Amino acid sequence: QVQVVESGGGLVQAGGSLRLSCVVSRIPFAMTVIGWYRQAPDKQREWVTSLSSGGVTNYTDSVKGRFTISRNSDENTVYLQMNSLKPEDTAVYYCKLHIDLMERTYDYWGQGTQVTVSS
Repeated sequence: QVQVVESGGGLVQAGGSLRLSCVVSRIPFAMTVIGWYRQAPDKQREWVTSLSSGGVTNYTDSVKGRFTISRNSDENTVYLQMNSLKPEDTAVYYCKLHIDLMERTYDYWGQGTQVTVSS
């Protein structure tokens, strides 16, 4: 069973930092992309950043220069380092594992972790 488990959310003041973690099952012989998404109250879920198995990273414009996605392959963990946090970063953050395997695709979501940034 594929597992995706986030942790690390919390309450922080504006300008502060948090590091989120996403532990995923190891998927051999597959192309994977790990993505972080967020959903603020009364808003649609939005993509924040992603990291491919080939090491390519992408960020939405609003977090460029403040957020960094990285991975520890030995621990099957992807991190989201969030610096210079703003109140508008407040949301539930979700990790998604996207798998391309044998011409099929699969998406697995974590349960989410709350990030609250106070002004």
